[in-house]
Amino acid sequence: MSDALDSLLRLLDLETIEVNVYRGVHPVEERQRTFGGQVAAQALMAAGRTVEHGRVHSLHSYFLRPGDPTTPILYEVDRIRDGKSFTTRRVVAIQHGRAIYNMQTSFHSDEESIEHQTPMPDVPGPDTIKPLAERVLEEFGELDEWTKRPHPIDQRFVGDIPWSPNRSKEPQQYIWIKADGTLPEDPLLHACVVTYASDMSLLDAALKPHTLRWDDPKSMLASLDHCMWFHRDLRADEWLLYDTESPIAFGARALSRGFLFSQDGKLRVSMVQEGLTRFARTAETTA
Repeated sequence: MSDALDSLLRLLDLETIEVNVYRGVHPVEERQRTFGGQVAAQALMAAGRTVEHGRVHSLHSYFLRPGDPTTPILYEVDRIRDGKSFTTRRVVAIQHGRAIYNMQTSFHSDEESIEHQTPMPDVPGPDTIKPLAERVLEEFGELDEWTKRPHPIDQRFVGDIPWSPNRSKEPQQYIWIKADGTLPEDPLLHACVVTYASDMSLLDAALKPHTLRWDDPKSMLASLDHCMWFHRDLRADEWLLYDTESPIAFGARALSRGFLFSQDGKLRVSMVQEGLTRFARTAETTA
């Protein structure tokens, strides 16, 4: 297990403060705001800690305020429903006395019924693609600060890197992702790591046709909401193909959707996210 993945697992090992109340910390690194995937993953872990049976099958969430990376986050879990097949939880993440994020998530005991799925895209395998740092170094001659930083998720972009000047302008991309190491046998932990990873590049599909970039001081980019459906059990430490596309961007918001396939072609997770894509002239206005 890489040091970065080990650090992520420590972030997900929430401290129990009281019944249904947990505290999460931040990585030791400089950030202007808390990474949304971290908050979503910690919130899912808090919810899962209160569930006795079933595995997570969906979550629906909103990012309400930017998270302060210098202050721990409190996660308050509301036990909405405990049924025979379905269990529902609501989680509110709080900093400085205010909600910064809320999630409603549902857990389901697996059942047998009808089955079908969309086919997995035919793309080159992850072993044929160089690690991201190598590709950035080859194309740009140096590593930016984000690429230099160790990451818990190994990302292998199929085709051009999404911020390359030579990239395709189509609002779609394929990425192979997996945790950078072997994880314990804990289904909730694997779901939380995938939740963390899902927020790393979903909005990138919407940015590919445009000059708007994450590191551009003339823009304001952020996740507004995030929804996931876990169809089958999965392992976050095995390669997953992240098939993402953005059908529309309008009104300073962009919609992206994604599908995660395991290498055997099975669809494991589906996602939808809307992101803020605000120009500099309104960047001073809060979301």
